[in-house]
Amino acid sequence: MMFIKSSLSRLLAVVLVAVISLVGCTSNASGLSGDYAQDTLTVIETLTTTIDLPDDADNKTELQNLAREQINDYISLYRRNEKSGGLRSFTTMQTALNALAGYYTSYGSRPLPEKLKKRLLQEFKQAKIAVNRGF
Repeated sequence: MMFIKSSLSRLLAVVLVAVISLVGCTSNASGLSGDYAQDTLTVIETLTTTIDLPDDADNKTELQNLAREQINDYISLYRRNEKSGGLRSFTTMQTALNALAGYYTSYGSRPLPEKLKKRLLQEFKQAKIAVNRGF
């Protein structure tokens, strides 16, 4: 039974990543500007704020929805872009975003495990440094 749940969770995460990569950005409700460096820093700020929120915060659901929108829009905008798609900052962001999107898909609005929070914050820090250096 646990194997089936684990396999289903992985399958859902893969499907989410596929949907994110196939869906185009038709509206910009997420606040992304089209400037790679600025958008990367914006997404990092939003996601850092979202994962650091206490479980009983009033605006947690709204921020999680914004985080999901930004993840979708960010990946849609920059994955196939030749200039950003190969950058170290983008591959680090993509790894972090896939992990977070997979968690949200599998577990909804449950609190993030401390181990995942720590990993995400480290990857965001690395991506921020790489963006500031132009990588």
